[in-house]
Amino acid sequence: MDQYIASIRSVFPILDQKVHGKDLVYLDNGATTQKPLQVLDKLQKMHLSLNANIHRGVHYLSEQSTQEYEIARERVRAFMGAESLSEVVFTAGTTASINLVAFSFGEAYVQAGDNIVVSEMEHHSNIVPWQMLCDRKGAQLRVLHFDDKGELILDELDHLLDERTRLVAVAHASNSLGTINPLEMIIQKAHAKQVPVLVDGAQGIVHGKVDVKALDCDFYTFSGHKLYGPTGIGVLYGKEKYLDAMPPWQGGGDMVKTVSFAHTTYADLPLKFEAGTANYIGAIGLGEAIDWIEHLDWEACMAHEKAMLDYATNSLSEIEGIRIFGQAEKKASLISFNLTGAHPYDVGMILDKMGVAVRTGTLCCEPVMQHYGMTGVVRASFALYNTLEEVDRLAQAVRRAQAML
Repeated sequence: MDQYIASIRSVFPILDQKVHGKDLVYLDNGATTQKPLQVLDKLQKMHLSLNANIHRGVHYLSEQSTQEYEIARERVRAFMGAESLSEVVFTAGTTASINLVAFSFGEAYVQAGDNIVVSEMEHHSNIVPWQMLCDRKGAQLRVLHFDDKGELILDELDHLLDERTRLVAVAHASNSLGTINPLEMIIQKAHAKQVPVLVDGAQGIVHGKVDVKALDCDFYTFSGHKLYGPTGIGVLYGKEKYLDAMPPWQGGGDMVKTVSFAHTTYADLPLKFEAGTANYIGAIGLGEAIDWIEHLDWEACMAHEKAMLDYATNSLSEIEGIRIFGQAEKKASLISFNLTGAHPYDVGMILDKMGVAVRTGTLCCEPVMQHYGMTGVVRASFALYNTLEEVDRLAQAVRRAQAML
């Protein structure tokens, strides 16, 4: 194992355990990543000594907790390259962020007869909220398809966009195919028609640097638990001109300036979209995860992920009867596959008995499964702390499963 990768792996204690008597090989990072000690220590410190509700108290603990929360927001802003803190909204995760935009942007900008464009490879979280919006408003949902390699057919976008298109919603990287989409070209095409773009960055931000200002996307969303941070916390980046025009998604404490039965006024951005008691410890934990990431040798880490993907693709391709879904030229470090004559759930269960944790099923991407005529797949998704030796374990386990099934 490379010494640098070994040093990264050493701060993830959960990986040093046995499952069913076998050394754990954790390859379900597309669903959730593990947390380094720096994040775990920060979460424990918050619970043990600094836990108090934010923005509301004048006592020491509340002030310290509030300060940590806003430090985390600044870390997110800098990490994404956002223009200002007003553009960084903490949410419960990518799903909550997309639903927020689907409701609030929809209320401000979408009317009957308008249309929203999504891609065929989206996670359900970037399909269903737009369907709900279209049902509510009498709008149309349009679909940008992908080819059998798993790459978007961008020529279609020119025909899908028109004067009634209000938004394009697309994944940075597909959670089922691994495809890294050409966001710059998509955004350029959409903006040429004055159409804003929302990017589902849940699988993208962990596999490469993101600069929302340079990218010029209008919204970008991601979840903390896929970025080595806590669960239940996420981020919505939005250009201030849109967030200003959008009505609040939820009402309650912390999102108001004044309240009376006659009239309520709303807080300034970003608090307008942060109703109630925030998951402030989760946000602080996410800030700590970002701090940990910022101190990594990012080029070395990305080279390692690319090496694992190439090695795994070659190793699995040598197995007779395997079919890999997603052969895009630009791809994140995950592989979805099936074995001829074997149900993906059965394959996943056998791999689990051999200590290899993978994801099975539709991956919340039923349209992708329908595209290939499948009911489900097996997905192995890699993170910085995985190793080439673990890829060998995966290939061996798949061969064993094939022999048994």
